[in-house]
Amino acid sequence: MGELEDAVMTRVWKWNRPVTVREVLEDLQQERSIAYTTVMTVLDNLHQKGWVRRESEGRAYRYEAVSTRAAYAAALMNDAWSQSDNPAAALVAFFGMMSEEQRQALADAIRIAQGPETPAPAQGPGEVPGGGER
Repeated sequence: MGELEDAVMTRVWKWNRPVTVREVLEDLQQERSIAYTTVMTVLDNLHQKGWVRRESEGRAYRYEAVSTRAAYAAALMNDAWSQSDNPAAALVAFFGMMSEEQRQALADAIRIAQGPETPAPAQGPGEVPGGGER
């Protein structure tokens, strides 16, 4: 996704509702000079790429994100990782670039992805794992 596409998608994700070209245009114009037709073209391109769906509203469209920004980031990471000839080395290098906050987020994500751990049953004195006694 290009820089302008990202700027447009950022607004679509942030607002989390169907948006018009005019709404995106007015918000973008607070930061840069941009034409209505440029925003319309970017949203059309995003629609063709499958990032937004659109519904006709009169003579215009309302655009809505197909997936979340997190899903987009995950797809980028997966794509980059799958292109590596050494995925383990790529992960080690990636982890080395992470801040402590990012490492904690990774640890939290791994915990969530693995689901709740089932605690081992309590064992009394003299019992061995799996039942029975010593």
